[in-house]
Amino acid sequence: MDRLIDMGERLAGAFLAFVTALTFVSVALRYAFSWAIPDSYDLSRYFLGILIFWGIAASGFRGDHITVDLLWGALSAHARRRLDAFASLLTFAAMAVFCWAMALKVLDSYASGEATYDLTLPVWPFFLAAWLGSLAAALMMLVRLTRLAVGRAASGTAPAGH
Repeated sequence: MDRLIDMGERLAGAFLAFVTALTFVSVALRYAFSWAIPDSYDLSRYFLGILIFWGIAASGFRGDHITVDLLWGALSAHARRRLDAFASLLTFAAMAVFCWAMALKVLDSYASGEATYDLTLPVWPFFLAAWLGSLAAALMMLVRLTRLAVGRAASGTAPAGH
């Protein structure tokens, strides 16, 4: 499972590197030569959406996301596990609904034939890649929830400094 998460993190990192390079080169070309890369804005925002969803999948599984531990830190280990399970259940439910809505967006963009402005690239493959990230996030939250329920995972990740 950790290898799968590592792959997702590498994928998100590659998309981030692509977005950063595309933005830098596009701005440099615009200011130096008054020329823009076709569809650079659309490509950067689609890839940014993809990397966000894949990043959510990795951070949700590992519990590396931002937490507020005012209550969590005062609880016993058993209560922490229960609170983590409850939070994971809520997060899974939200990600499942979001995944469903994103799937509808993929189907809608495919049916409409929506395309980028300059290169007329179809938009649905970008939405599909983002949907796969949201599906991975929902599945990773389900795995985390299952591990918490059977006691195989340590209770939540405490914020730095603990």
